[in-house]
Amino acid sequence: MGLSLPKSRFWWRLLFTSSPDIEESIFWKLESIGINNVAVQFSPEDPQQRTFLVWLPSFEWSRSDRQNLINSLQPLAECFDVQISKVTWQKVENEDWSKSWKRAWQPDPVGENLLILPAWLDVPKEHSQRLILRLDPGSAFGTGSHPTTRLCLEALEKNPPLKLKVVDIGSGSGVLSLAALRLGARDVIGIDIDSLAVRSSFENLKLNQIDSTRFNFYLGSAEVLIEQLEGKLADLVLCNTLAPVLEELAPNFDDLLLPNGRALLSGLLVDQVPKLTKLFEDLGWNISACMKKNNWALLEIKRHESRENP
Repeated sequence: MGLSLPKSRFWWRLLFTSSPDIEESIFWKLESIGINNVAVQFSPEDPQQRTFLVWLPSFEWSRSDRQNLINSLQPLAECFDVQISKVTWQKVENEDWSKSWKRAWQPDPVGENLLILPAWLDVPKEHSQRLILRLDPGSAFGTGSHPTTRLCLEALEKNPPLKLKVVDIGSGSGVLSLAALRLGARDVIGIDIDSLAVRSSFENLKLNQIDSTRFNFYLGSAEVLIEQLEGKLADLVLCNTLAPVLEELAPNFDDLLLPNGRALLSGLLVDQVPKLTKLFEDLGWNISACMKKNNWALLEIKRHESRENP
């Protein structure tokens, strides 16, 4: 950040709109090809539309390269039966792009009482009574605006994890861990298979001045998490990932949750709910709630009573 180009060069700023359903896919695709100068905007009054902004140095991106970039994003939209529209390229004269990038991020109220706030902004007066979740969205590991993340945040707010031990699988930016702690969780252990995500989680929780004894994040999979728990099972598991990953993780939940514990599972499409429901019920879990937002769903699972009281 803070990079300035020579005066003879400039930035291309790409803008396009699409559905929130593909937000995480867009971030993933851009990051996979080395593009990290990205922001997303949306209005609470129009939550079904996202405006994506991407900054590209002109000397690295020819006209054909820029068109190929757009073409590479189209299949992501087609997977969700949505469109990428209003595509424009703006020539931005030599500037500190990070200032322009930061201006694109805005405070984001979630649910009744939460506010996701970019780290460099002051708390807006109209949201001063909300619980503040400060994030540095410099890396695309989950900014809270995707429907699956919002489902998790709203579920946490509806049933706060007061004095509970929480596990966060696929911690990403750490936004769910942060929300859990802000809502009264005793402590959080998180894992992610991406080392940059683990670092992002640490940095964002420190940014919020959370007592470092109340959280820890590890690089690895469920097996690493089980090892780090050292037999001290969790009251609540948060898992915002993808349906195939949930299928792989399903057999591990017995080794993660206390008998009266619960898990919030998100990242699955609505049409994937029946298959996941059957899988977890076959493993002895009860689907205690199902919440939906756009094309996405969240399942809350608990142990069957027959398993709790054999």
